[in-house]
Amino acid sequence: MIVYGTGYSPFVRKVLVSLAEKGAAYEHVPCMFHDADAGFQAASALGKIPAIDDQGFKLADSSAIQWYLERRHPAPALVPSDPQALGRMVWFDKFGDTELVFKLLVPFVERVMKPNMMGKPCDEAAVAKALEKDLPPLFDYLESQIAGEFLVGGAFSLADIAIGTGFYNFQFAKCEVDAGRWPKLAAYVAAILTRPSFVTAMDARKG
Repeated sequence: MIVYGTGYSPFVRKVLVSLAEKGAAYEHVPCMFHDADAGFQAASALGKIPAIDDQGFKLADSSAIQWYLERRHPAPALVPSDPQALGRMVWFDKFGDTELVFKLLVPFVERVMKPNMMGKPCDEAAVAKALEKDLPPLFDYLESQIAGEFLVGGAFSLADIAIGTGFYNFQFAKCEVDAGRWPKLAAYVAAILTRPSFVTAMDARKG
């Protein structure tokens, strides 16, 4: 299996963590959006990352790829069988992808991408808005939902991957969850980011 997409992307990281959890072999081809690589273009009709080519089967979108991997490599399961846990897992995947990650990425874009990759100045006002206005309600919500080591079903799942992935970029931008205000979330993030599959995926950031 070939996985296309830069390891700096939290969406690519979702796929890399899933593959590491399942011990599945893959080749990582780092690339950005709309890369000219012919293999990537064939795998991603819209030019978005991540995308995969699994022996000719091509697919893009992190969640779609993860569900494919769940059937392609069913053990260990990253999707709970209990109906309520499954529903919560799907919700957290959506919440992570559509509500949380883009706000977590603001400090990374401003402090890392703009000055180092785009030749543009950092907008600290945008960072302050993310940290002081946009993220606290989301952190409050997550704090209220954490009741153990994992988010749903008492086991590591796609929910934990979706919620955890953006916090790497957040920390890389010299930000952290205030443990005094959100103790459960801070502990949860610390544990998730030191999980071996996350460490393996984060090592791919050099691509």
